[in-house]
Amino acid sequence: MKNVDKMWGIGGSYYWGRKERRKEGIVVVFAWMSSDDKHLKHYVDLYASFGWNSLVCHSQFLNSFFPDKATLLAVEILDELLEELKASPCPVVFAPFSGGPKACLYKVLQVIDSRYEKRELLNKYQVVRDCVAGYIYDSSPVDFTSDLGTRLLLHPSVLKVSNPPRAVSWIANGIASGLDGLFLSRFESQRADYWRTLYSSVSIGAPYLIMCSENDDLAPCVTICNFAHRLKQLGGDVKLIKWTSSPHVGHYREHRAEYQSAVSELLSKAYTIYSVRMERLKGHKMGSEGTNDEISEPLGDLRKAAVDSNDIFKRFSAELAEHVVEPRNSFEYHEGRAVGSSVQNEKPDVVRLPSPPRINANGVLGQILFDVCVPRNIEEWDVGPLRSLHGSPFPSIKRHGMLFNPIKCIRRSRL
Repeated sequence: MKNVDKMWGIGGSYYWGRKERRKEGIVVVFAWMSSDDKHLKHYVDLYASFGWNSLVCHSQFLNSFFPDKATLLAVEILDELLEELKASPCPVVFAPFSGGPKACLYKVLQVIDSRYEKRELLNKYQVVRDCVAGYIYDSSPVDFTSDLGTRLLLHPSVLKVSNPPRAVSWIANGIASGLDGLFLSRFESQRADYWRTLYSSVSIGAPYLIMCSENDDLAPCVTICNFAHRLKQLGGDVKLIKWTSSPHVGHYREHRAEYQSAVSELLSKAYTIYSVRMERLKGHKMGSEGTNDEISEPLGDLRKAAVDSNDIFKRFSAELAEHVVEPRNSFEYHEGRAVGSSVQNEKPDVVRLPSPPRINANGVLGQILFDVCVPRNIEEWDVGPLRSLHGSPFPSIKRHGMLFNPIKCIRRSRL
């Protein structure tokens, strides 16, 4: 493998095994303890053969016992993913090996889920959650017990020897005993939180590929099969491959063709699920915008109704002004008789011009037109009485209990 730029964090390191601009997706590899770059090169090349980039995460040994260290590393991994996905969105597949889920993955799942205490982080990494489209469990997950670290350290896949030296065994057992004394009360609560988080990942809606072996003593086949069965009960899309003879984290080496076929199928399915999900999210966003438009339509209708009512009022007033003529100032009608004549009241050599037709807004006719043409209630919105320029209300006519007397109104015209 060519030289890579490793990024070191509090809980481990990470680097891009392959980072090409043109890609189908990203596989995040959660490596097993004490794994080297040369061990992971085969998997990076496998994912690259299908057009997928890979982000490799190496966790520290104590992450399994100190969740805060695992959380810090998880946040750094998510920040790196977020930067890449904002620039070029694509599907993401998590590929944990051996103890990788406990050392980092389950904290990644917690941060992008509502389990995390800080809600702002959930909103921040929503883009990453939307892109998660699959899981590849290789010799994983392993159960979290107090002697997990000792079994991992002494396992041949880690020490690269069949029988570890006695001194190394003593040191490892001493470390395990010390951890038991310090964290015995916390082991069970952490273990329950660990499995609960892995099961809750079903809510993301991504498929699972789980591979195990019957002769794997570090990742017992029974534990992994129970995990797969439980995921199916929760509604997960799970494919379980179980070999009779295959070493821990050595399935690809022993069963290359079958391993490649299974990974290819999972990556293809992940890409399809991601594409469908993005289309659905895009449609949901467009639907939300349409809902906002529909909500604004009633307000627009009310505004249009108010404008139309005002236009009708103006047009109706103009028509009345053309046909209704008020009595001249030189005449007064009382009980059907004309009192005073134009001859008696007229001065010589004075020509009386009729007053132009008009409607007084303060008068009775103006108020009647307001009451008839302008509705008082539009969808429970009260329209208050008109006010003059000086702020005093115009006189109003009660709808009930008062009759209109035109004779009295005409009598007031002399005023």
